[in-house]
Amino acid sequence: MALAKSSTFVHKERERMKIYLNGEFVDKADAKVSVFDHGLLYGDGVFEGIRLYDGCVFKLEEHLERLAFSAKAILLDLPMSLDEFANAVCETCRRNDLSNGYVRLVVTRGPGHLGLTPDGCGPPNVIIIADDIQLYPEELYENGLKIISVPTRRINAAALPPAVKSLNYLNNILAKIEAKKVGFLEALMLNDKGEIAECTGDNVFIVSKGTIFTPPLDAGSLRGITRGAVMDLAEEIGYEVREQALTRYDLWTAEECFLTGTAAEVIPCVEVDHRAIGDGNPGKVSKSLISKFREKVRIDGTKL
Repeated sequence: MALAKSSTFVHKERERMKIYLNGEFVDKADAKVSVFDHGLLYGDGVFEGIRLYDGCVFKLEEHLERLAFSAKAILLDLPMSLDEFANAVCETCRRNDLSNGYVRLVVTRGPGHLGLTPDGCGPPNVIIIADDIQLYPEELYENGLKIISVPTRRINAAALPPAVKSLNYLNNILAKIEAKKVGFLEALMLNDKGEIAECTGDNVFIVSKGTIFTPPLDAGSLRGITRGAVMDLAEEIGYEVREQALTRYDLWTAEECFLTGTAAEVIPCVEVDHRAIGDGNPGKVSKSLISKFREKVRIDGTKL
């Protein structure tokens, strides 16, 4: 009964959630956009996922810079300055009494017509949602995650640059479905050359002979904000970090493996394709980076 009351309480709290929609804060039930919005019809828009830790919006400036770059890449004019976006993100967190959580910032092309061309679309819709998120169960951060490679390949970087964080995530969703169908929470995605690109929502790292390796961006990897933060932390600690093309064999024979992402944070990976990584337990490098990362996120960002 206690659990049921707790769930009901959480549900009511979420119903009282305030959503930022084009300069106004509206109830969750009133947060609506046109069915003719190209973001809905075609996935035409960009987004950012941002973390909030103890009232600190982690790497907010970096996230907004990436948002601006993604928008520029798809010829979408942002309707607000980056300072205005920053203020809106922080105020959305305050309106929802959130000191720890996840912020989803979305900019769509805006309403238009049923045709593919974006001519006549607009104005862009700006949506900001501040809520809780848990991508993986907490015990996996202690015991490690098991992942599997899937048939769906990462879209060729020449077709759609992986640096563009667009609203069309079907490529990643299909890979996630394939992993879930065979009992895994996360999928390892390869590019069209058979090299490691990334997981469905995470960047991939391995440790081999004391050196940390991660796929280069041209392998199909997103320029992850958490990826960059962890690379900087690793170098500060004294580890050598290299961007290098990796194969499944490199993961299978690595001493350690871990994943990074805004929602995932830093999580150890202990099995890939039914093969234990190292001794099958989270390694010391992964553990040290997780510890340092959890310290950094509470000070490296914008305070509410």
